[in-house]
Amino acid sequence: MATLRLGDVVPDFEAVTTEGPIKFHEWLGDSWGILFSHPKNFTPVCTTELGQVAHLKGEFDKRGVKVIGLSVDTIENHPAWVGDIKDATGASLNFPLIADSDKKVSDLYDLIHPNASDTATVRSVFIIGPDKKLKLSLTYPASTGRNFDEILRVVDSLQLTAKHSVATPVNWKHGEDVIIVPSISDDAAKEKFPEGWKTVKPYLRVVRQPGA
Repeated sequence: MATLRLGDVVPDFEAVTTEGPIKFHEWLGDSWGILFSHPKNFTPVCTTELGQVAHLKGEFDKRGVKVIGLSVDTIENHPAWVGDIKDATGASLNFPLIADSDKKVSDLYDLIHPNASDTATVRSVFIIGPDKKLKLSLTYPASTGRNFDEILRVVDSLQLTAKHSVATPVNWKHGEDVIIVPSISDDAAKEKFPEGWKTVKPYLRVVRQPGA
């Protein structure tokens, strides 16, 4: 299919995982989701990433986010890699890992990039909303480990926007001031933000993060 764009409904699929067979949309339910891909099992950078995501599972759970990994390897090879991940990082895999040996999911999500490899998947991250629409996509080179603190930061920002009609400024971190989105009029903002805000420019209204 064509490259997924922000706002597209992500493709549904059936797959075998380390936690049994799934139907992706059904598995997501009403939750937020993160799908992140790996070229194959027993790759060094990905080993560290899977361990880190396992360590952060509680943070994703707090935000109502389901996490799932993907590797273009067979399900028979997954247990040995899961053991290596625990040995290397001290973390037991606590989320499903898709075995995409036929590359069916990789093709659906446009993960095979000839400029990188004709067969191996690139290392992408997709954040998916409860509406099954794509909210963020990032693709990393094989040599650079992904920053899952940044992924959590983006989830926090997306969830604030969905709930409170705010955007987040450059380098924003949870608990810092946010921006009232331009589509909200001053009159509507008075109802949503009765404590007031700081007007830097007519289009730039800064307000305390809701719920912080």
